[in-house]
Amino acid sequence: MNIQQQRKSLPVYRLRKRLLEEIRSNNSLIIIGETGSGKTTQIPQFLLSSGLAGSSGCIGVTQPRRVAAVSVAGQVALEQGTQLGKLVGYSVRFEDVTSPQTRIKYLTDGMMVREAMTDENLSDYSIIILDEVHERSVQTDVLLGVTRRAQNIRKHKNLPPLKLLIMSATMDVDKFVKYFQAQVVYVEGRQHPVKIYHSIKSNDDYALAALATAFKIHREAPANEDILVFLTGQEEIEAAVTAARQVAKQLDGQGYPNLKVFPLYSALPTHQQLEAFKASPAGMRKLVLSTNVAETSVTISGIRHIIDTGVVKIRTHHSTTGLDVLKVEKVSKAQAWQRTGRAGRESAGKCYRTFTKEEFALMKEMPIPEIQRCSLAGVALQLLAIGIDITTFEFMDKPPKDSVKVAVSCLERLEAVKGSPPQLTTLGRTMSLFPLDPRFTKVLLASVEHRCLDEALTVIALLSGESVFVERPAKRDQALAARANFASPEGDHVTLLNVYRGFTNATQKKVWCQENFLHHRNLEYATEVRSQLSRLAERANVEKSSCGADTASLRKCLLEGLTDNLAELQRDNTYITLSTKHPVAIHPSSTLHGLKPPLVLFTEVVVTGKSYIRGLSVIESAWITTKTTSDG
Repeated sequence: MNIQQQRKSLPVYRLRKRLLEEIRSNNSLIIIGETGSGKTTQIPQFLLSSGLAGSSGCIGVTQPRRVAAVSVAGQVALEQGTQLGKLVGYSVRFEDVTSPQTRIKYLTDGMMVREAMTDENLSDYSIIILDEVHERSVQTDVLLGVTRRAQNIRKHKNLPPLKLLIMSATMDVDKFVKYFQAQVVYVEGRQHPVKIYHSIKSNDDYALAALATAFKIHREAPANEDILVFLTGQEEIEAAVTAARQVAKQLDGQGYPNLKVFPLYSALPTHQQLEAFKASPAGMRKLVLSTNVAETSVTISGIRHIIDTGVVKIRTHHSTTGLDVLKVEKVSKAQAWQRTGRAGRESAGKCYRTFTKEEFALMKEMPIPEIQRCSLAGVALQLLAIGIDITTFEFMDKPPKDSVKVAVSCLERLEAVKGSPPQLTTLGRTMSLFPLDPRFTKVLLASVEHRCLDEALTVIALLSGESVFVERPAKRDQALAARANFASPEGDHVTLLNVYRGFTNATQKKVWCQENFLHHRNLEYATEVRSQLSRLAERANVEKSSCGADTASLRKCLLEGLTDNLAELQRDNTYITLSTKHPVAIHPSSTLHGLKPPLVLFTEVVVTGKSYIRGLSVIESAWITTKTTSDG
């Protein structure tokens, strides 16, 4: 079939007239479209060709994930026969591929929220489609409120109306109907049957169980049937990729199809994420090892077998300890069904769950909205920049009062807000320009006083992506020896700085990374992020500076943003956090593991058996006393 025939064969095409009528007569509409119905790619094109978007208005389509925004924009540009960035474009953090001619714009939820910070009416848009809202990320929930507010403002000011389409495959419909006072339209999907197999017994090592299942399928299934495995995070995926490639090599020449293994997680550079979506050549099988980025919106062609480990890594903020904790948790039933559906997008498929039927029965129905479990400091800052007080903002699901209180007091300590109700300070206004955790932004702005903007930009850019160190279990000793070349007794942040300096000085960067067990991709990504942050710093008139070899200035700078993240050595050689007296241990991956500095600053907490702190810097207690006296 040619492209236009393919478009017409999608289930949503048959509903085209009815959908356009409903959109014409309603300013808000909820569209429940099963996976594979074509809603994400086709509805914006129907709106454009019908003239519903007006002669110059833009159609904005938001996605919770950057890979979806980028790949769907590419597909729609292809269907429109236009170059990406012209009529159809996309905008994701640190990457904008649009032009003044762009009429269909795919963007992440976070980017749309940032646009509302400079224009609360969202006047560039005549129609906004909020897609995949069931994911309920923090930015999605903020966006639900911000777009509804823009719609009301335009109504009261007698401005051209803003139409809102709220789309998803699964959602708690009643909640959305009540919040938006909207009608619902159902679009059936083209979902093929998927046969589900549960594990007979519980698996402690779900990653091993998943790989064993994948190779059993590989030995038995026809060559053109690809496999998708759900795992929890970059480190776990990279380790599984290495193991899978080794097994695939051993099976070479034994009559099985060639096996190509692809990682897929959000920190992978976009062009590499897109590699996993390409169709496999004849006689070759694709094995994709992915986080939950593959759960929704984008079809990975060729997938017939899903292996669901039933777990996901989520960040939860504990307002009592004040800590952000990364933890592997069970998915909800809704997420498990989403994953299962991935096998039936193009033809009948199979889903192998590495958990038992009993374990599935105990899973919660829906995931907990992120807004109810994460740190809200960044959200509070964004809302204040739009002119909204987080304490009175109408969220679909109210975040806990404690979390809001903690967020506001965090911003007060960072000197970003003051007063009651909270108002942005001049510093806070500047901070809101950066697409970062406010504490990281404070580090950048504090670099003026400590004269180390260069170094602060580097470290924050590296902390904004995934780890640059390659974990190779088979070559662990060599990797550790290579890492020791960069290790600094001052801690992990200065170690990262050493890595980056080595990377920029290397002439053959890829070779250098291989020799030093470093992720070339993640360092390239950090370089891009760094130059974006550098441009934002320039726009915010942050004075350029470098501390050269005096890296104590950098650590003082980190202390300004991460004052709450300090842990102190006790007499019994254990650590407790200073602000909440929570027992923690230094993560084995840290440069400082095995050393016992009296006082350390940390970037994050990871909970496995106990609470580990990682991303550490050694802090002098004298700096804290001088800081409190100068603050006082």
